[in-house]
Amino acid sequence: MKVIAFGASSSRTSINKKLATYTANLAATTNSDIKVEILDLNDFELPIFSQDKEIELGQPEAAKAFFDKLGESDAIIISFAEHNGSYTAAYKNLFDWASRINQKVFQSKPMLLLATSPGPGGAASVLAAAVGSAPYFAGDVKASLSIPSFFENFDLENNTVTNHDIRQKLLAAVTNLTA
Repeated sequence: MKVIAFGASSSRTSINKKLATYTANLAATTNSDIKVEILDLNDFELPIFSQDKEIELGQPEAAKAFFDKLGESDAIIISFAEHNGSYTAAYKNLFDWASRINQKVFQSKPMLLLATSPGPGGAASVLAAAVGSAPYFAGDVKASLSIPSFFENFDLENNTVTNHDIRQKLLAAVTNLTA
């Protein structure tokens, strides 16, 4: 089973990428048949989507590559960063380009959707939007989890969740994803 994971942020120090990576690796430790590939949104940089740009450029290779990566997977883990209560511009732009290739961006793949933030809200607003919209784009959401106060619940040095309850919830979410 191939699991694609990424943080929906272009930040080089993204806590959401750290969470997505941790969770994907957690899945691999629970099942030796799971192979993990971590994507970096910076590898899929595109001009801001518009109909004019689409007419000018057609379907850019970076958007095709992203869409193909999702299609090659057996499951998808995304951890969403929240900018002003919504998706990051980098993720939304890449998603918009990919949706023009095929509106079924997630290609009926089972998904685990996560979100975290430094504060107590845990990026819950963007996670709710992602969970609510995924089915319209052929996303099969098996589990979702918002993790508040990232720096209080994650040890960056050892790259691990320190909160027992959160770790158990992540394990349960991973089990739902890979069952």
